[in-house]
Amino acid sequence: MRGDYQQLVDEISAALGAPATLEDRDFGLIAFGAHEGDDDEVMDPVRTRSILQRRSSAAVRAWFEAFGIARAKTALRIPPDPAAGVFRGRICLPVRHRGIVHGYVWLLDDGHLTDLELGTRGAPPDPRIAQAMETAARIGALLADEARAGAELGDLLRELLVAAPDGQPASAAALRDALRDSLRFTPGAPLTLVAVLPWDTSDTDAAPLPSLPGLLAACALPAGGPADGPAVGADETEPAARPGPGRTGRTGSAARPQPAAPVPALAALVRLRASAASAPAHTVAEHLLRSPRAGAAQGERQAPRGSGHPPPLRPGAAGIGAGTRELTDLPATWREALDAARAAHAEPRLGPITQWDAIGPYRMLTALPATAPDPAIGPLLAPAHAELARTAEVFLDCAGQASRTAQALGIHRQTLYYRLGRVEKLTGLDLDDGEHRLLLHMALKAARL
Repeated sequence: MRGDYQQLVDEISAALGAPATLEDRDFGLIAFGAHEGDDDEVMDPVRTRSILQRRSSAAVRAWFEAFGIARAKTALRIPPDPAAGVFRGRICLPVRHRGIVHGYVWLLDDGHLTDLELGTRGAPPDPRIAQAMETAARIGALLADEARAGAELGDLLRELLVAAPDGQPASAAALRDALRDSLRFTPGAPLTLVAVLPWDTSDTDAAPLPSLPGLLAACALPAGGPADGPAVGADETEPAARPGPGRTGRTGSAARPQPAAPVPALAALVRLRASAASAPAHTVAEHLLRSPRAGAAQGERQAPRGSGHPPPLRPGAAGIGAGTRELTDLPATWREALDAARAAHAEPRLGPITQWDAIGPYRMLTALPATAPDPAIGPLLAPAHAELARTAEVFLDCAGQASRTAQALGIHRQTLYYRLGRVEKLTGLDLDDGEHRLLLHMALKAARL
């Protein structure tokens, strides 16, 4: 399939005598034509970065989208903008199929395309542009086919992840057959799931999966998942310290209540090289966290204009489950990935990408039912006492050592003792009592999940 894209991009480059680049609608690189010159300024730094980093920066994307490329049905001319690193003008050919934009073909204009009629002012387009648009339409049909195939696999993955236990074997068999037919999967190959949350589900148009090694299928679903799925909270406070790493066995499927308003999450099925080799999953997670859909509920951060760096990670979180060779294990793997993402979302020092076996005590905390906080802790969780709650959590993270706690908080020890006294008065707990400390520590961390 990717070879077909390259051939079509080369056709456009040859027809117009200009280097062409094909990107998906999220500005991920799909294919590019050869560039004959060796002058980097003529080559254009934006095109160079797109090829080397496999996608354009957020600032460059914003610059191009401001010209209405996502709504255009004909070729558009984009002027240069040296401040954004766009040294040469471009012609953008929107890649559409049945009214849906699936990507863009970009043509660098070194001057010989300046007078080319695009067909945007009532005049018919130059025959070369018309031919290029016909080729772009063929690209759009291929991308639409790829999107449909990916959507079908995503639907089957969703069915498996939300299926009741007695329906999971049949759902796993259907997904296995579809993956084998798509030539994406060999039965018995190690797999894992990546969870990304929050994930924007407002854009319902089908889009192809990014071309990433190992990515087999993806689907969006409520993070609450099935009846035994984990609950997800949306509140966050400033983190205190990283839980210690560790490894345990796989979680069970004890019933957990769903939240009232589940946070949308993305589940990405990834093929691994070996069960314990999670590098492909980390690559997929990092790519997805750069997507405009990741962390949508938290707002967007953009790279500086003209930056040569990749787009920044969005303010969401990603979790990776343990590797497995059985598709019937994927519902349990999904709970692990989602629990890891919840932990990374609540405790940024764990993330923004973390594995389930690296979240330490959060493996137990994420398994707790989504209930109201213990009555003794409730008063401490009021917004007016946020500093006291943070002080107590840092104190417990530091194993009750006053000097370490005061240093971590940047306060005098007498100030620390005063705050801890107020914590005891608010909660009725004795911080010299081990069980009271355990209750307070668990409750403070669980409150941020």
